[in-house]
Amino acid sequence: MKRRLFFSALLLIVLLGYNIQNALAQSYLFEVPVMDVVVSISDQGYADIDYILEFRNTKGAHEIDYIDLGLPNNNFSTSNITADVNGSPITDISTSGYQGSGTGVALGLGSKAIQPGQSGRVHVNVRGISGMLFNDDKDENYASFEFSPVWFGSKYVRGSTSLSVGFIFPMGLSSDEPRYHIPKNWIGVNEPEMGVNPDGRIYYRWASESASASSQYTFGASFPKTLVPESAIAAAPVFHIDFEDVLGFVCCFGFFGIFALTFGFGIYQAIWGNRKRKLKYLPPKISVEGHGIKRGLTAVEAAILMEQPMDKIMTMVLFAVVKKGAAEVLSRDPLKIKVTETLPEDLRQYETDFLKAFGKEKASEQRTLLQSMMVSLVKEVSEKMKGFSRKETIAYYESIMKEAWKQVEEAATPEVKVEKYDEVMDWTMLDRDYQDRTRDVFSSGPVFVPHWWGRYDPSFRTATQASGTSVATGPSSSGSGGRTISMPNLPGSAFAASVINGSQAFSAGVLGNVTNFTSGITNKTNPIPVSTSTTKSSGGRSWGGGGGCACACACAGCACACAGGGR
Repeated sequence: MKRRLFFSALLLIVLLGYNIQNALAQSYLFEVPVMDVVVSISDQGYADIDYILEFRNTKGAHEIDYIDLGLPNNNFSTSNITADVNGSPITDISTSGYQGSGTGVALGLGSKAIQPGQSGRVHVNVRGISGMLFNDDKDENYASFEFSPVWFGSKYVRGSTSLSVGFIFPMGLSSDEPRYHIPKNWIGVNEPEMGVNPDGRIYYRWASESASASSQYTFGASFPKTLVPESAIAAAPVFHIDFEDVLGFVCCFGFFGIFALTFGFGIYQAIWGNRKRKLKYLPPKISVEGHGIKRGLTAVEAAILMEQPMDKIMTMVLFAVVKKGAAEVLSRDPLKIKVTETLPEDLRQYETDFLKAFGKEKASEQRTLLQSMMVSLVKEVSEKMKGFSRKETIAYYESIMKEAWKQVEEAATPEVKVEKYDEVMDWTMLDRDYQDRTRDVFSSGPVFVPHWWGRYDPSFRTATQASGTSVATGPSSSGSGGRTISMPNLPGSAFAASVINGSQAFSAGVLGNVTNFTSGITNKTNPIPVSTSTTKSSGGRSWGGGGGCACACACAGCACACAGGGR
């Protein structure tokens, strides 16, 4: 009898374990270690949303075969959505298969499904969403929008997420014009990082290493409505007596109740009027206009005067020390530089400080010394500008930059073109569009590289040494006995890419986050006061996805909170 009971109990345990394992195999359970999303507002008022989602599927769980991505509204076309998994495109993108709440699309991964115990990187780009912008109810001259990145049902996701949310504003915005909204439910710093992208557009960025992929976070911003067509500003949603409107009313009522209890009366004041921007590293005194032009600045000093991005300025210094024979690039990623034992006598102080920084092994030590270098350089430029007009001086150096490009573009032959570029390269980099312009100028080749190019480009140096070709600047050179030796060259596109990738090497491997690096300089040269005020949007919207939703509030200046869930 006891033996029969023992086997019955054993069978029950086996069956129970099987059922548990089988149930787990039928359930979605995953981690989202990284979520990086950028919302870009175009000059026409359309929104482009770009996602990078890294999934780590749990062993024994259901394969990740579908991803539900919520979108802000239904003003989009699936033909304007592209997606890939680990770089391989997927084409199964539909609204009909979407199982989240609200509006969105289902991404069918098909043969690229992320298997149990495996990881995958999903990249989604949605272009041309309209109806995202509303009138700001605190300033009739401003447009505003609110956005929540995708979140997933808590029963499907676990672990923490490194979340980054960026807003890129339309072209033409100055650094003191955008206004951020206090994020809702956010666990990170309320004040976003601020910067200028390579296209010259202002951006905001919020980031946290300990976010939750099952929580809804809402971010918002406002900017002058003159930057987009009037037709791009949507009217506040009309109130209808139905379930969604009732939900919106309850949501808005709750929002304003919490707002009143938490912040009280009179908390609002204009953010942009009482706070400095992190990337405005020049001290205020440099803006006190004098008279006349300050001549004699180097291209690097002129870049400081123009408040160019720090990674570009570092690249300009790198080219300078390489051209002078003071350094050699050993590798691009990570960026490693070998300093010449006997340094040239014509190095400037900031170039010497730059080389000292790269004499350190640790990136953190390099970063600290580079920040000190830039603080000294900013102060030096500030001293040099005393009594001179910043506006006139910037116009003067912009004219030098334009003339430099003109000389390169009008060169009659490839040999002359690269010779001119070698002479004026540092001035061409003052152009905020120098990356695109470099691509255009050297789109066709070949390009006969400058004599110092092997010290800058390790791959070119390796290839040249392997072939036994000497490095020179012309298309050919006559050796002894009348022999002609072919000189090294590169396809134009490869040459341009190598020039442009210099700043990327800095931002990725040396400076880290460029905004944080610059902020460390600004704190010493132009300290930023802390702001506690915010601006609310009119007719704001929030959305989630996978699941998530898009719902419109019936009142101005609010955002609806909707339930998450889905795959």
